[in-house]
Amino acid sequence: MVASPAAPQAANDTLPYVNIAAYLFAKLDRLPERRAELLAFCKERQLKGTILLAPEGINLFMAGLREPIDELLAQLRSDPLLAELEAKESFSETQPFSRLLVKLKKEIIAFGIDGIEPGDYTSKKIPPQTLKQWLDEGRPLTLLDTRNDYEVELGTFENALPIGVDNFRDFPDKVRQLPEEMKDQPIVMFCTGGIRCEKAGPFMEREGFREVYQLEGGILKYFEECGGEHYEGDCFVFDHRVALDPQLKETATTQCFACQHPLTPEQQASEKYVAGVSCPFCWTEPDIKRWTPEEREQRIREVAAPLPGSSSYTNERPLNVPQKYHDWTLLDFLADYHPHVSREDWASVCETGLIRYRDRAWQADQLVWEGQRLLRLEPDTIEPDVNPNIKLITWQNQLVVFDKPAPLPVHPCGRFNKNSMTMLLDLAFPETKLRPAHRLDANTTGLIVFTSHRDHSLRIQRQFERGEAEKTYLCRVVGQPTEETFRCDLPISRDTAEAGARCIDEANGLSASTEFRVLKRLDDGTTLVEAKPLTGRTNQIRVHLWHLGFPILNDSVYLPEQKIGEKITHDVSAPPMCLHSWKLRLREPETGEGLNFETPLPAWGTDAAEFSSVAAKEPSA
Repeated sequence: MVASPAAPQAANDTLPYVNIAAYLFAKLDRLPERRAELLAFCKERQLKGTILLAPEGINLFMAGLREPIDELLAQLRSDPLLAELEAKESFSETQPFSRLLVKLKKEIIAFGIDGIEPGDYTSKKIPPQTLKQWLDEGRPLTLLDTRNDYEVELGTFENALPIGVDNFRDFPDKVRQLPEEMKDQPIVMFCTGGIRCEKAGPFMEREGFREVYQLEGGILKYFEECGGEHYEGDCFVFDHRVALDPQLKETATTQCFACQHPLTPEQQASEKYVAGVSCPFCWTEPDIKRWTPEEREQRIREVAAPLPGSSSYTNERPLNVPQKYHDWTLLDFLADYHPHVSREDWASVCETGLIRYRDRAWQADQLVWEGQRLLRLEPDTIEPDVNPNIKLITWQNQLVVFDKPAPLPVHPCGRFNKNSMTMLLDLAFPETKLRPAHRLDANTTGLIVFTSHRDHSLRIQRQFERGEAEKTYLCRVVGQPTEETFRCDLPISRDTAEAGARCIDEANGLSASTEFRVLKRLDDGTTLVEAKPLTGRTNQIRVHLWHLGFPILNDSVYLPEQKIGEKITHDVSAPPMCLHSWKLRLREPETGEGLNFETPLPAWGTDAAEFSSVAAKEPSA
């Protein structure tokens, strides 16, 4: 523990970069315009970092030289909605961020609970000096650390209680598991800079905690005003510095490039730490990494025979209560929220005790509240068959590329839970948590990328968002376009309609662009078309081709003559939908090396063989 207080630092010749963290809950308008303006403003001044904009406010972590940072803060505060924006500062010798991002989000801090509006109400705040005084006096209170476990490992207040989460979205469930007697005790919650507590505090009060305080400005402001008294260790920060000590100076802590876990100097000395490869938290036995592609595919075949969803089981489906239904009866909520099921059927479900909250049956006449997480039990569930013939393209350390068959949902959804690609991979490789870095529809075949750590997934997702990665699809469409190349830039609806379909919505839709190239016109009146989506909207290629009058062959939703199918079909015996994720170009998430992947052509697309140029791939690890 460091006991000496630290005064705010001033930028100097040895620490020229000013790092600021700031947030403000305010009802923001003109979000796309604000994003464009801030992006241009920061680029001109060579500022780097991340700015998040949402209807509820702004959250930013930025770094640059003194004058440009001051200009940015002045620019933001010139807006009456952001006039009260306060920033916490620290300094570094080098620029801690590698890029500039200005992003639009639903929330500036993801929480997922309706009805929590920090712009209207927050819990009582106590200044750092007041908390220090309380701790000096030994005042009885509970210090609640709202941060993720990997942050807590690096440092926290003496005797603080960690909430015990890997993600802030798990906070509500963990609060509900706290002892009942804590509801009558004074609780002081804290996080890095204070923003998480802005939502955590009101939620705890809504759950019945009567005396909740939040540390104003979080740990960083406490360090700035009080130094390290009553604090042990460092504070994790979300930039290349990784951690700061109570003097707000960068420490020797680093992060594992493979799994992003923070590593102290002692952990870096472990024989399991190999820079860019592994650390004590993600290291696996060497023999696991020596499996051949054939052995890995065999493991998938073994867990899929029989399919895990082919045996009867009780499925548990979450039911989260939106704000609209606060203080409704359970039956009224269910009947209104899921109108495709009759009120009589919902009454029967409630009567048989199949709606539960915390392992207790919730009755039809009991009230529900916003943010409540119920479970609907579905006994005797047997899932439809899927095609489990997953092929491995490459397994390169933390990046894995598969050739997905169809029908096979990537994620649990609808009638599928155990019979999904993620579940099959979890069963086949329990020692490696594989995460999909992007999506394919259940009936779409071809290339899909998984990674063994969430950070790698995020890096690949960002490549797609910034247009740095390129996906090429092969389609077989009904009809024959007259032009050799064409493009569609029409926006796609945000919400689904019948059969889960989306459509063109020029007034309120999401921007979408797809380029098309005719490969071969076939004698049966269909055409092989190459499609390159420049954006990543749901069903984008299918919707654009359908709107242009060339729907994909065997698509059960987007039918010829601008018709919509009655339902999505996932019949393994039905003719396959002729949409194939054919080629993929991206950068390796660790080294930045360019990678190209290509799958064999499906049977319905073999006439496109002359256009195929299968790229050399790295050998599987």
